[in-house]
Amino acid sequence: MTDEQLIKAFNDYLSIEKNYSFHTVRSYIRDIKDFQAYLKINEFSSIRKISSNIPRYYLAYLNERFEPKSVNRKLSSLRSFYRFLVQEGIKESNPFGEIKSVKQNQTLPERLYPEDIDKLFNVIDKKTPLGIRDYAILEVLYGMGIRVSELCSLRIRDIDYYNSNILVMGKGNKERYVPIYEGIKDAILDYLDNSRSKLLANNTTGEIPDELFLNFKGTPLTVRGVRVILDKLADDAGLGMKIHPHMLRHSFASDLLDNGADLRSVQELLGHENLSTTQIYTHISKEKLKENYDKYFPRKDAHKDE
Repeated sequence: MTDEQLIKAFNDYLSIEKNYSFHTVRSYIRDIKDFQAYLKINEFSSIRKISSNIPRYYLAYLNERFEPKSVNRKLSSLRSFYRFLVQEGIKESNPFGEIKSVKQNQTLPERLYPEDIDKLFNVIDKKTPLGIRDYAILEVLYGMGIRVSELCSLRIRDIDYYNSNILVMGKGNKERYVPIYEGIKDAILDYLDNSRSKLLANNTTGEIPDELFLNFKGTPLTVRGVRVILDKLADDAGLGMKIHPHMLRHSFASDLLDNGADLRSVQELLGHENLSTTQIYTHISKEKLKENYDKYFPRKDAHKDE
């Protein structure tokens, strides 16, 4: 098989067997083709027949040009690609299997604090159809901690009012149920009763969308549309910064941990496949730990009396 045929086979494997999203598959293939271009420019052998030294050369090449996070993503793509070739019996071993990821400075996720969240809710005009919708969107994003893509794909039939949860379609089409509190149910019902039908009246496509949230044209709300909504709310609230949907997800996770939730529960709620992904939020919750330590530890000020 040629290099192009191997890449095509891997593309099909990710799309069909792994059921990865279009954007995820495209990212993998782009990383592999970048490596293919590197081999060609440097007159190395083909993807299939690289020597054991080339992965180290390529790592050095990447380190000179990219940040550690991007380097590690590219290495991960190549490990997955060659692991696939080993599984298919095309290669005997994974040449990138022994290449370790680059150490990177761990940046804490940006979050909003409860007072910021309150400001966002307080500036929404719930007397208008769009205001009612925006209030429900904010309740769902912050109160469920779901990704913005998951929000946009929610359907009316996914809501289970009796059991107080919503079925969420996560990455890789993995489903999970996320519980909702009364405030979320009330906001969604208000939106369905007093907003969605009015937005739907603007729809000229002749099709009634399955999606829960609609834009002002009565068609499904997009990820970009949600970002525009949040930016406007941030401006109206005078937060002095742009906010992105993931900040609400980070805030949801941090607030749960700050108030005593265990890490495994937060992992399930967020839909993280690995606990290590969720553990970054423990760094944020350390602020709360230090606050409680300073406030309650009985011996903290004992030396002052000596």
